[in-house]
Amino acid sequence: MRFVLASASPARHDVLRRGGLTPEVLVSGVDESVVVTTEPGDMVSTLAALKCRAVAVDHPEALVLGCDSVLWFNGQILGKPHSPDVARERWHAMRGNLGVLYTGHCLRLDGQEVQRTVATTVHFANVSDAEIDAYVASGEPLQVAGAFTIDGLGGAFIDHIEGDHLNVIGVSLSTVRELAAELGVEWSALWGASDRTGGR
Repeated sequence: MRFVLASASPARHDVLRRGGLTPEVLVSGVDESVVVTTEPGDMVSTLAALKCRAVAVDHPEALVLGCDSVLWFNGQILGKPHSPDVARERWHAMRGNLGVLYTGHCLRLDGQEVQRTVATTVHFANVSDAEIDAYVASGEPLQVAGAFTIDGLGGAFIDHIEGDHLNVIGVSLSTVRELAAELGVEWSALWGASDRTGGR
């Protein structure tokens, strides 16, 4: 069975590969700005479904996974900061505080679709101004939801989490396994599936 990841995220791809899968990557091209909501769970579940469906429509025989992540902090939905100034401003607010990382998961096969949203609480360390400046200068936080990673340089700036560690990276393996089972797919049957893209 083909397993397709409808996401360009290298982090999600790496998590799936470490879990024994070698997904084919097909980017959905969904315009994320079309979804307007103040509820983080609604946003990620809607975008995950849109991404999944956009790819699955041309590949109904494949098991297609769509995901989307945002950070809920101080009553605001924080996606990718894109600019150093925004990333720096966010870190000055987040340090010593906590946020909730939401990831929507949508899995589809032969017209059948299942969804689940997972939330993980992230406690940020009380980092210094110099550490924030250095982190922003590295470029790492600019293209990731919430302006941080837990599996890269930003990992040292996370004090602790409550919930699924992999969800913070962008995809909960246990959740995807449960969703696959709902579609009648045995998780171990997906191990070692061929990667038609040869990587990311």
